[in-house]
Amino acid sequence: MIATLALSSLIRHRARTALAILGVAVSAAMLLDMVMLSSGMRESFRSLLLSQGFQLRLSPKGTLPFDTEATIRSADSLVALLRSRATVAAVSPVLGGQLHFAVGNATLTATALGVDPAVQGDYELIAGHSPTAPDEVVVNDAVLRALGRAVGDTVRAAAGYDPQLRTLSGQRVLRIVGRVRFIYLALDQRAAALPIATLRAMNGPASAGRASLAMVRLRPGVDVDRERAALEAQLRTVTVISTSEALKQVDERLSYFRQLAVILGAVSLVVGFLLVTTLVTVSVNERIGEISVMRAIGVRRWRVVAQILLESSVIMLVATPVGLALGLVTARWLNSILARFPGLPERIDFFLFQPSAAWTALGLLALSGVLAGVYPSWRGASLPIATTLRQEAVG
Repeated sequence: MIATLALSSLIRHRARTALAILGVAVSAAMLLDMVMLSSGMRESFRSLLLSQGFQLRLSPKGTLPFDTEATIRSADSLVALLRSRATVAAVSPVLGGQLHFAVGNATLTATALGVDPAVQGDYELIAGHSPTAPDEVVVNDAVLRALGRAVGDTVRAAAGYDPQLRTLSGQRVLRIVGRVRFIYLALDQRAAALPIATLRAMNGPASAGRASLAMVRLRPGVDVDRERAALEAQLRTVTVISTSEALKQVDERLSYFRQLAVILGAVSLVVGFLLVTTLVTVSVNERIGEISVMRAIGVRRWRVVAQILLESSVIMLVATPVGLALGLVTARWLNSILARFPGLPERIDFFLFQPSAAWTALGLLALSGVLAGVYPSWRGASLPIATTLRQEAVG
């Protein structure tokens, strides 16, 4: 009986019901997006850092990896020392630099990474093979497009370029042997990777034995924090960063996004609550006479309240999945826009759907919407019957 009356009331006011569902769905979508944003980038960075299995990163003392142009001296000795430890499974040294390609009268510049191809963790191979010979290089699609070349072609590259004299230094003919996707670089950033010994030779004596970074993969079962502390105490010229510490740095830099997400999420929750409260209040005021007649013929107060709450529950139950779908579509669209933000790695996602957090947030919104109808429905069912009927008759 209660369900029939509630559904008939919603159907009788189709336009208002549709607007209510749409309004709550928009609030639900916004709340969902904010929940996804609050944890999306952090979890995305975490999966990015762990994607190749390296738990520790060693950079020049007092710096983060590639935050500055500082390099690690005697990097070969450092790598040999690390590889000799029983707790270490693999070490991947990386040297950062630039490659300059002559294209007509212009010069094309790309980020260069000198790597150990056997244990590298900076790129994923799409076509071809990794550079094993000194004259081999792999590049991403941005470089191939800019040069108009393909895998198998040769290019002349230089490690140095003087823009005033327009001269290149450290030139070498390289053969493109692979097409790759760089894990930590931006989507449209031109980049290439070649053996670290080749990049050092092209840079000249100043780069001999140097590296910008060393990534360490530990053996299964090794305590990461304990190993980090041991290396930090033993190696005085480098900073040893674990994944958890890197995430702390990321958290500090992304605190603005989390604060924004929390504020907008709270606003969405309040808007949904106020929207349902307003709609239920309007509905009760329009049906004061109907409610009074029901009370006069013996319908108990709690049944009247239950009918009105059932109406708000139906609105919330219909609006929540609609809001879920709308939120996912919106998040995907926003993510495609934010992914073009300069300097962000290609594989970073701003919005990450986590079922438990998403359903908790949407469930909280649905519950708040149902509770929002308690006061106006109880107030309407508690008005004096005789006085209300008289006012309705006179009015």
